[in-house]
Amino acid sequence: MTVYRLDRRAALGLATGSLLAPLARPARAQSLDRLVFQTDWRAQAEHGGYYQALAAGLYRKAGIDCEIRQGGPSLNISQLLLTGRVDMTMSNSFEAFTYVRENAPFFTIASIFQKDPQVLIGHPDTGFDGFEDLKGRTLLIGNGGRVTYWPYLRRKFGLRDDQLRPYTFNMAPFLADRNVVQQGFISSEPYSISKALGRLPPYLLIADAGFSAYQTTIAISRRLATGKRELIQRFVDATLQGWAQYLKGGPAIEAANALIKRANPEQTDDRIEYAIKVMNERGIVMSGDALQGGIGAMTDARWRGFYQSMIDVDVLPEGLDVARAYTLDFVNKGIGRPT
Repeated sequence: MTVYRLDRRAALGLATGSLLAPLARPARAQSLDRLVFQTDWRAQAEHGGYYQALAAGLYRKAGIDCEIRQGGPSLNISQLLLTGRVDMTMSNSFEAFTYVRENAPFFTIASIFQKDPQVLIGHPDTGFDGFEDLKGRTLLIGNGGRVTYWPYLRRKFGLRDDQLRPYTFNMAPFLADRNVVQQGFISSEPYSISKALGRLPPYLLIADAGFSAYQTTIAISRRLATGKRELIQRFVDATLQGWAQYLKGGPAIEAANALIKRANPEQTDDRIEYAIKVMNERGIVMSGDALQGGIGAMTDARWRGFYQSMIDVDVLPEGLDVARAYTLDFVNKGIGRPT
């Protein structure tokens, strides 16, 4: 897989970078431990738990001065991590295996989303009800999807590469042709399309097809995770508590939403409300491993199963040490688990 190619010199050089050098823990009453977390896109409800932990003072209560930096279309967040410009990034299962393949000193410490939120969106009243209905339709899928979930769907449902057309993050080609299906995130594009069509379009959550990737994970260097383990545990706990609060909605998250809208004016109250609603309804955060282990939970079995499923469709090579892609040390502690 070439989507997440790493800069080897940057990865190896980071091991001695000043950002990750051991730090003496300051007295809690005098100062806070500073951490910088980089998201994968502009601020949105899909990042809400981090902003809730910031707005509600959960990070500060944990003795952390946390800076959240938002991503964007031209920002290579992996390089920011590799070069030590940030402490942690929002990542995914594929990138974790790229770190293993490249022998880079990074891994995953938590998975906020139990389900990949990627969806395939069709038009109303066109018989688009299941994955079998993808046959014979034009599919707008971007480069990232073509080397991750597409090979899985192609083999499982007997689809063809000649159905694919480029996805340009523009709704116009989709709206112009009722036979077209486009990619999107469950919490975003269906809402935007509903504004144009006057009703919510049908869509298929690829996780419902058995695609078991962890998504919206937290990636970190091994040195920081081991050398400052107590600090990172405080960060993870505060983050998961932030997510538990955020998903409940209501007045308690107004300050977090204000931070999101300030950072990204394209976010509106109705868009944020819709995103929280569908994340809850479809179990994006609270399902699977999280039902037992709490928000952020992961298991060895699921990591191994996902890896094998990607070997089967020639997305990932055989022979990788799955255990080097992640650690369970910081999760599965029941935070946010349903009672």
